[in-house]
Amino acid sequence: MKNSRQFTPRVGEVRSNGLPPEPPDGERTVLVTGGGGYIGCVLVPRLIDRGYRVRLLDALWWGEAPIAGFRDRVELVERDVRDLPEGTLDGVDAVIHLAGLSNDPTAEYDPDANWQMNALATEALGAACVERGIERLVFASSCSLYDGLPRGMHAETAPIDPAGAYATSKRYAEESLAALVDEGLCPVFLRNGTVYGHSPRMRYDLVVNTFVKDALLEGRLQLHGGGWMWRPLVDIRDAADAMILALEAPAELCCGEVFNVLHANYQIRELAMLVAGSVQLLGRSVVLEEVPAPPLVRDYECSNAKLSTRLGFFPSHSVVDAVSDLLARLDFSDIESLTDPRYYNIRWLEARAASAAEAR
Repeated sequence: MKNSRQFTPRVGEVRSNGLPPEPPDGERTVLVTGGGGYIGCVLVPRLIDRGYRVRLLDALWWGEAPIAGFRDRVELVERDVRDLPEGTLDGVDAVIHLAGLSNDPTAEYDPDANWQMNALATEALGAACVERGIERLVFASSCSLYDGLPRGMHAETAPIDPAGAYATSKRYAEESLAALVDEGLCPVFLRNGTVYGHSPRMRYDLVVNTFVKDALLEGRLQLHGGGWMWRPLVDIRDAADAMILALEAPAELCCGEVFNVLHANYQIRELAMLVAGSVQLLGRSVVLEEVPAPPLVRDYECSNAKLSTRLGFFPSHSVVDAVSDLLARLDFSDIESLTDPRYYNIRWLEARAASAAEAR
């Protein structure tokens, strides 16, 4: 059964994040690559509700269960982004490109697949859009591009020099799409902070979601190096709405532009306190434990001023809001299910690889 001590939603009007209530033209077909993933499973229903026709391209590595709630309302193309079938872009008016490996561990686990999917497949998709006369392409990039820069608040103009496989592939993708602007492509680059919140294709390998899982299963949260490092974060609902806004914004405001997408910058220690406090409201004990820092630590801050001033978008869902929502959705009679490999990108890739090896 669901948690019997759910948080009571706040009474009153939900603060708007700036996405207009109606699209300028909803009678369009949008191709969403990776639409069966963590963000895609939140984005696609929002697009449908705004009147868009959605063609979903996804290899369905996580199965069909995550898309069950909207499967009958989309055109599904079950294929890897590295292998676009003939006709995938027929009748498409715009593209939101999410497909690819999604974080540092998965990129390091399979560097070749990371480069093929995140870099080369993105480059090929952009070229195919130019060939078809498709102008708008919204690309899901990452604030991890700023990792390793000197301390400070990093805007979109920061002199990034990515080192890791994931960030390097994302940077290559940005540059390859930007090079197509003179050929008629109108790419919009959204560098998302670390995302948090509930999705039908849930992940518990993202810091806020991980803390919720650890607080419930172990009753303790580990603060590596004291948890003093900074990280830009954004709720999954705001991340999805930012993509819709980038899809709909006038070209003169966004063509070839990079936007950081984050609600705020948080210290990991702060996140742990917010999660622990919310879980303790359920009558559960949560202890914070300081442990040594790992060899590599991500520590950076980003500015979202451009997103607000240029496009009028203000991510509105806080960490406390998202944690409350997560706790309300969980089935407390089956907490152990939170350890299922399906909820962890790297563990699921490893499980798929092991299964494939056994089948040979």
